[in-house]
Amino acid sequence: MKTELALYQALISINVPEQKANAVIDALEADMFSRLATKSDIAALRTDLSADLRTELSQLEVKLTIRMGVMMSATAGVMIAAMKLMLH
Repeated sequence: MKTELALYQALISINVPEQKANAVIDALEADMFSRLATKSDIAALRTDLSADLRTELSQLEVKLTIRMGVMMSATAGVMIAAMKLMLH
C-alpha cells in the first residue's frame, strides 16, 4: 500500500492528471497480483520441487547401481577369460 501511495504522490507532483495517475496505479496493482509470486506460492513450489527431486535422485541411484553391477560383472568376466588364456 505504501508503494501505491508513493507512486500516486509522485505522479501528482509532476502534474499527471488524477485520473491517469489512478489508472497507472490500478495497472500496477493488477500486474503485481497476476505476475508476482507470494510467499505461499514459493513455499508450495519448493515442496513440489523437493518431492520431484527426491524421486529423480532415487531413480538415478537405481540406474547407477545397475550400471555399476554390469561393469563389475563385465570386469570379472574379462579377468576370468584372461586367466583361462594364461593357463592354457
